[in-house]
Amino acid sequence: MNNPTDIPAEERKRLADDSPLNEREVKKIVQTIQQVSSAPVTVTTADKSPAQLSELDEEGQDDASYYWDASTMAPLNPASAAAIARLRAFKPPPFPLWDRLPVSRRAAVLMLLYADRRGDLRVVITMRAASLRSFSGHAALPGGKADTLDETPYQIARREAWEEIGLPMDDAKIPAPFRIEHLCYLPFNLAKTELVVRPCVALLHTTSPPVPTGSITASSPSSPSSSSAAPTTTVEESLIPRLDAREVAAVFSAPFHNFLCANDEPDGDVNGDGADPQQQQQAPPAPATGRWYEGSWVHWHEQPWRLHHFYVPVDRQRVARPRVREGGLAALDEGEDGGGGGGGDGGGAQSQAGDNDDAVGRFKVWGMTARIIVDAATVAYGEEPEFEHNSHFGDEAMIEGLDRIGRLGEKRKAGSELTGEDMRKASEAAKM
Repeated sequence: MNNPTDIPAEERKRLADDSPLNEREVKKIVQTIQQVSSAPVTVTTADKSPAQLSELDEEGQDDASYYWDASTMAPLNPASAAAIARLRAFKPPPFPLWDRLPVSRRAAVLMLLYADRRGDLRVVITMRAASLRSFSGHAALPGGKADTLDETPYQIARREAWEEIGLPMDDAKIPAPFRIEHLCYLPFNLAKTELVVRPCVALLHTTSPPVPTGSITASSPSSPSSSSAAPTTTVEESLIPRLDAREVAAVFSAPFHNFLCANDEPDGDVNGDGADPQQQQQAPPAPATGRWYEGSWVHWHEQPWRLHHFYVPVDRQRVARPRVREGGLAALDEGEDGGGGGGGDGGGAQSQAGDNDDAVGRFKVWGMTARIIVDAATVAYGEEPEFEHNSHFGDEAMIEGLDRIGRLGEKRKAGSELTGEDMRKASEAAKM
């Protein structure tokens, strides 16, 4: 294994002074990060120069899968390929109210999927920073408010993912072999802060799309060859997490299909032996142990609303850790008393033995973040969850009811939150 200290001292000093990086230096940094172990050490990227990133701890070979490291990913297996095909084919019902909403009421979140070492799908989740006003340390999908009326939900989600975790917003700046495909939208959800939130589902590929035959031309002395050198990839254009520490405290991932299950599913890489994924598939992996799911029914929108709590194991993966922007995750603040919460409601970090000792080494994903992921998994795998759940996706009927009683105007009163009386009126209006 390469040692981070192999970088000469003068080179590390120059990198720390933010001098431009050449291609060799970038490759060295990426290779070093890929080789750093995470269990139980976590990768911290806040306020780190490229040289500092290369000096992270190196206790052993990491066996988990990461969306920024193509060497830890495999092609989609048949079940995952079928799930992606169902998401591509999914079309949410029309919702013309979105086009009438003021920019101050619009928000979107990005659900980014990728394939792990076994070809199983995982979803990228962030952890809210402690600097946010309430419920800091809660899990969330990258997302936030619209900047202009011209932005599509997907553009909002991609911009927020760039600002929060450094995922390039411009597809042209995503380094090979990665590319991002927008798969579908899910029905709109309602945040407790009265934002209308569109979930955007996307897939991070690690192979280039097929080149159309008609686009292939023979090179000539006067035209560049297809084998000419590609532009140098800078750290800013890589997928290495670059977190806005004022909003995002960490980035981790969770097994997508497990959000349909009441218990932990087997982890394909728990053996940690670095074996070939195809060989690992021949023997059933050992299941993870501990609590995975809890749920309860609450009244939200004056209707029964299933509140999901998932406890995602993170002790066998690198948790990327680290700037607060107005209109980002802070705009989606909410409480744990029910639904809502777009990008910022999702669940507290259970990394310490607090109220539940068996939750040590797990992050809790709950509320609307959990609801969105459950809805997406239901569509993707064509299966009903093993636990009780709402029969509908999203909160569109309730959103329409709030619009009818005038609660979705341009301005929102400071400190205003939806009350039980508001919900009753909106529920009645939604039935008209």
